Amino acid sequence: MKYNLEEIKEKAKYCLNCKNKPCSQACPLGNNIPGFIEQIKNENYEEAFNILLETTILSPICGRICPHKKQCEGSCVRGIKGDSVNIGALEAFVGDLAIENKWYDKIKASKVSKNKKVAVIGAGPSGIMAAYELAKNGISVTMFEKQEKIGGILTYGIPEFRLEKKYIDVLERILINLGVDIKYNYKFKGQADLDELKKEFDFVLLSFGANISSKMGIEGEDLIGVYGGNELLETKDFPDCNNKNIAVIGGGNVAMDVSRTLKRLGASKVTVIYRRSRKEMPAEQKEIEEAEREGIEFLFQNNILKIFGNEDKKVNKIECIKTELVQKEGEKRLVPINIENSNYYLDMDYVVMAVGSKVDDNIVSDLKIEKNKWNNIKIDEEYRTSDDKVFSCGDLAGIKATVAWAGQSGKEAAKKIEDML
Repeated sequence: MKYNLEEIKEKAKYCLNCKNKPCSQACPLGNNIPGFIEQIKNENYEEAFNILLETTILSPICGRICPHKKQCEGSCVRGIKGDSVNIGALEAFVGDLAIENKWYDKIKASKVSKNKKVAVIGAGPSGIMAAYELAKNGISVTMFEKQEKIGGILTYGIPEFRLEKKYIDVLERILINLGVDIKYNYKFKGQADLDELKKEFDFVLLSFGANISSKMGIEGEDLIGVYGGNELLETKDFPDCNNKNIAVIGGGNVAMDVSRTLKRLGASKVTVIYRRSRKEMPAEQKEIEEAEREGIEFLFQNNILKIFGNEDKKVNKIECIKTELVQKEGEKRLVPINIENSNYYLDMDYVVMAVGSKVDDNIVSDLKIEKNKWNNIKIDEEYRTSDDKVFSCGDLAGIKATVAWAGQSGKEAAKKIEDML
């Protein structure tokens, strides 16, 4: 990828190189942000990469898709009175240079083999970071992935227009170069499979994520033409969108990604319906702005009550209601309350639910491991489950559902496993 070096240098010079590093403290992975930016200023680009490599291998990815305004850039001192440092663009620049110059190929595993074996179930961001951490320290790692490629949500959730898949290919090459054995098309079914893995490996790390679309529990969700946003992005099995009117329910990045994808597939109108205001939307601001530029329409402070179908049980209409936001005791966020008698109807061909995600209950419920009230795998501070040989990380264990947080949890879980070994 071509960059304007003068622009990159100007972005780097804007950084004050703060001693207390509030941006690093706000980064889930703990990246030394002023440190790598200082090396960009000095045109020591490989050294900038090496500094990032101390905490992450996800630079070209996180530089593009992290919610920077809610993490590193949101804590930038520059942002108090003006624009924050464009940390994401600088990190992506370094990551791209690393790929272009094959700096990633210089990563080597420790020469000291501990002759220990760990199984990592799921090759999403948390599993990738865990496998990397373990393998570079000489531990034998086998990854088990249900798809044909690694990446999890990076490959099967984020559209190509937002994240080119070549960046995941680099991660795959890193792991293979470190000796990680990746088993593709592996369908982990539950306790029986876990018991077999425990016989072969010293420890098992469960990191297969939580990518099943949540439902609202409203009438009509079982009609033909109602889809889960996560599943559409994962399988890419989209319905015929040409000249269709589509409602997307939710306000996160999944809602933005699926809306923009549907518009690209020919939908005449895509409407995002969100029960809170724009300010409360969990999606990254830049993703909302991109969606607006591409013609996505938004209905803020509106809720969906019911989905209607025709005689063939296909979606043809939805009932909505306006909401007001109130502050309730004990709640950090404003709570949407339906406004009585503000109901109205919209004609729709499809409805896509993007109101959150959950674990695969069919698998998790079968595991003889303690779960929390949300059916996530329950872990302690050491990332251990109620089974001494099993660890867990990522959103499967209820960790914040961003790539950086998932990666950090995988890295920390791996360190705890190393300590046990």
